[in-house]
Amino acid sequence: MKRMKLSLRHLIVCVALLSFILTLISSLLSGYDTNKQTLLANTLETNRMYAEKLAKTTDSFLQTTIQTLSVSASEIALIINDENALLREADRLKLQTRTFNSVVIANAEGKVLATSPQSLDLKGKMLTSPASKDALEERRPFISKPYTGITGRLIIFISYPVFDQYDEYLGMVGGTIYLKEKNILNEILGEHFYKDGSYVFVVDEGGRIIYHQDQSRVNDVVSKNPVVQKLMKGQSGAERVINTQNKDMLAGYASIPTADWGVVSQRETEITLAPAKDMLRKMVVTSFPFLFVSLIFILWLSDKIALPLHKLAYYTENSTEKNQEKHIAKISAWYYEVIQLKKSLVHSLAFLHNRINYSNHQSKTDPLTKLTNRRGMDEHMEKWLNDETPFSLILLDIDHFKRVNDTYGHAAGDHVLQFLAIQMVESAEPHHICCRYGGEEFVMLLPGMKQQEAIHVAERLRTKMESTISPCGEIVTISAGVAVYPDHALDIEALLAQADASLYEAKKNGRNRIVAAAASDEYKHSSH
Repeated sequence: MKRMKLSLRHLIVCVALLSFILTLISSLLSGYDTNKQTLLANTLETNRMYAEKLAKTTDSFLQTTIQTLSVSASEIALIINDENALLREADRLKLQTRTFNSVVIANAEGKVLATSPQSLDLKGKMLTSPASKDALEERRPFISKPYTGITGRLIIFISYPVFDQYDEYLGMVGGTIYLKEKNILNEILGEHFYKDGSYVFVVDEGGRIIYHQDQSRVNDVVSKNPVVQKLMKGQSGAERVINTQNKDMLAGYASIPTADWGVVSQRETEITLAPAKDMLRKMVVTSFPFLFVSLIFILWLSDKIALPLHKLAYYTENSTEKNQEKHIAKISAWYYEVIQLKKSLVHSLAFLHNRINYSNHQSKTDPLTKLTNRRGMDEHMEKWLNDETPFSLILLDIDHFKRVNDTYGHAAGDHVLQFLAIQMVESAEPHHICCRYGGEEFVMLLPGMKQQEAIHVAERLRTKMESTISPCGEIVTISAGVAVYPDHALDIEALLAQADASLYEAKKNGRNRIVAAAASDEYKHSSH
């Protein structure tokens, strides 16, 4: 049987096409993996920060509620024997704060002296629930575990002891929150801020759900969830986890110390990675026309290469082995046809590298504001730290940004974020790095700039914002904290913490101001 011989034209086409396809696959997979890792990291960080903010808000609410009960307890101690006054106080406590679904005032033996609403028909009866008994016995501010009350509702009971001027225990005042009905937790936690499939739930110290957007999940025990187990130990953080419903989730979690509760903000991994898969499909579809054009060009070029080499192939086929070595040694690898083939491959590979560079650029760019994202920001700072390059960091956010979203809607909020990004770029020098840190928080990185110069940049931006109407139709101000490497910290986390502490002080002192970290003296600039 005669052996089949491959022509030079076929070999050129096969090698070139195989090289192109392998490079294409490698580039697509590399781009997908980069985008995937960025999406996972960003989602975990977003959920971690969101859980921490909700935990702080809820903890503040609980402390305020206990303080409210404390003030009421002082009043009750003076009117403990005045039935009508107690009823008025119970009604005031329920109606004024909208915190509780019901309010109860009891004496030291657990006998109900007054309730609101009075339709509960508990006046004169003895409190028998484990939560009320624990509150009476402990005689201290008390937040109960979820339990089923006399009315059959799933309840959390928050109470405060009543003492007279001689520190004699008179009883307690407390309020209930109905977990499976509209309550204050719904208002505080509500739906997830990002409408992207993420959701929030709250668990108590035993891993029992006390708040969930799906009311049917309230009172479920999810203590086997690895994230919940860490919350039960008072830990906070973010991680990828398989939850109790066997779903792959990206969860951020934070503890609420006042009540030993924990907040979990999570999103399904599949939903998070959907954009990366969509990008991969688009890149494949986009690459096919270029692959087709490249194939036509390679076929044409292979013919150009094969024709002038036909005679050489003939002599090689009919020569001796020694003569074959002689002829092959004389073959030049730099003639015109080979150069053309190289140009075709370089052209094709350049396209793929541009695509991967574009993908890498996208992975380091915030899609809304077009500023550098958290990943790109960290890379810049890590490089400067490795090179021991001094730089200043301005951490800023928009004052009362939640009010902008609540008043004008999230679309307007996005426009305000874009507006701030533009003002940042205009206030910065060409070599400065403007970044979106997350949510309404932004960072300006100023390489080689000292603290006083950084303060001037921040002040220039603040002044510009307070004197310019934003896209929502009103002036939106900013507050900022300034920190300098290596003056205030020697690593990224500590430097951000210094800037965040200064930003917190700016917020605490009235907002619309700049606060700079310093070893001894603080430089403060504001419009007030």
